[in-house]
Amino acid sequence: MRRYAVRESLGSVPGLKPVLLGILLAAVCTPAASANVRSGPAGVAFYTPPSSPAAGKHGKPIWWRKLSGQAALSGGSGNRLLLYRSTGLDGRPIAVSGVLTLPKGKAPKGGWPIVTWAHGTTGIADTCAPSRANVQNGYDHSLLQRWVKAGYAVVRTDYEGLGTPGPHPYLIGTSEARSVLDAVLAAREAVPEIGKDVVIAGHSQGGQAALFATALAKSWAPSLKIRGTVAFAPVSHLSEQGAALRNVTTTSLTPLAAMILRGIDVADPALNVKALLTPQAAALYPQIDAKCLSDLGQPDSFGALPTSQLVRPDAGIGLVVAALAARDDPEGLKIKTPLLIEQGTADTTVFPIFTQQTAAALKATYKTYEGLTHGTVVTSAKSQADATAFVKKRLG
Repeated sequence: MRRYAVRESLGSVPGLKPVLLGILLAAVCTPAASANVRSGPAGVAFYTPPSSPAAGKHGKPIWWRKLSGQAALSGGSGNRLLLYRSTGLDGRPIAVSGVLTLPKGKAPKGGWPIVTWAHGTTGIADTCAPSRANVQNGYDHSLLQRWVKAGYAVVRTDYEGLGTPGPHPYLIGTSEARSVLDAVLAAREAVPEIGKDVVIAGHSQGGQAALFATALAKSWAPSLKIRGTVAFAPVSHLSEQGAALRNVTTTSLTPLAAMILRGIDVADPALNVKALLTPQAAALYPQIDAKCLSDLGQPDSFGALPTSQLVRPDAGIGLVVAALAARDDPEGLKIKTPLLIEQGTADTTVFPIFTQQTAAALKATYKTYEGLTHGTVVTSAKSQADATAFVKKRLG
């Protein structure tokens, strides 16, 4: 109901107490769902779309419902679990899930600015979707809640195939970018009070996704006004690291390396990645689609296998390395909007030497933080303050 209609009806009620008037006016300031968005089912059934999820253009909401619990952000006016239409890596219509959080109060003129957040690596299995299970223990919540309290809507995609039907094309830039951008389009249709001004942000896998989304935005979502991008420790230079795979003897990076191979396998099945694996890695390979990152790092999984023993010594990996360069590396992207990249100097997951090269190539502002790790660059008060200052400058 529009505010003018409420006022007109209130005027016909004699003796209405001012307190009741305040309550009613506060209620109409709360955004309502679009009439075209229906309520989705409870539980994991929410993630299974109707038989024809393709009806309509990408970025259209399918359904939504209220969300509470560990995956919800505090400090706003509420959280909504959202299922929306997107386009898969193969060009076919798909459904993608995510979470929308709105700030408190009344939307400003032009609508609430919105931050679309791309999360760090959780895994490839459906159970690893952040909205389904808080497998990251909400490490990014304090940052995102700062932005909600500052007056920005925040939407968080789960990415293609993570939680929803189909495989997750891990670290495949185009797939991630579509999910990140379509989340904003769906949020804006679901809540008309959300405006066109957007900041794209993400960490690790999500930092890479944010870069790809920024580069794709003009052609994929031209109605949006991308005001800037914040990338925390974005993944890059995977082709160079892939070429050196057999020389890395640590076990700490093996789960990630195995997931990267699986992502290329999903994107380019003709590469027959599984045939390149050692017998030990091939035996563990099905676990990638069933376990989250923390479990893949256990001794009964890839956690006991040196990275150098993932691929057979006699296997030719040239085509895989080329695919990583073409599909995963953000360094060659064309980004014209303001870009901030943040990273800790103690990051041993995404190596700062590669990030520095990527930041230079993309003409980004590159800020480093002494002693911060791959994860604490998101949770540190200093890095959060710098990122928030950038967001406020870009969104007002």
